[in-house]
Amino acid sequence: MLEDGRLIETTEGTPQGSVASPLLANVYLHYVYDLWVEQWRTRHAKGDMIVVRYADDTIVGFQHRQDAERFQIDLKERLAKFALSLHPEKTRLIEFGRYAAGRRAERGQGKPETFDFLGFTHLLQHQEGRRRLPTRAQDTEKAAESQAPGDQGDTTTAQAYAD
Repeated sequence: MLEDGRLIETTEGTPQGSVASPLLANVYLHYVYDLWVEQWRTRHAKGDMIVVRYADDTIVGFQHRQDAERFQIDLKERLAKFALSLHPEKTRLIEFGRYAAGRRAERGQGKPETFDFLGFTHLLQHQEGRRRLPTRAQDTEKAAESQAPGDQGDTTTAQAYAD
């Protein structure tokens, strides 16, 4: 690996930015994460659960908050076994779904939170008379341009629930 113009040999892992790095990370996460998630869903989930993973970014959706909370605890333990961890600033539990806006309003919490995933900001969009969950994704760069001055956007890995 080249760093500041000098060759540095690595003794473990793959150099950051190398062509092999994403491929090996994907294979590794298939065994560490994907297969484990399928087992967790079968053994522990009480409601619906959806998982979307692209490389090392993931969104996990749950029907019930209790499933989301337990999954987050169990996932931290699982990753620790492989010397991995969740990024504390990019990992959060949010209420998202058909009833999120109403329930948050009842608690005085305002609009449901948004989350960024793969370059898009995902947000709920209320439409009267619709039975489906309306969501909208907007380009994160365009969203950043429309943010208020001083408002910082961040890439987020979210676990959402729609209890």
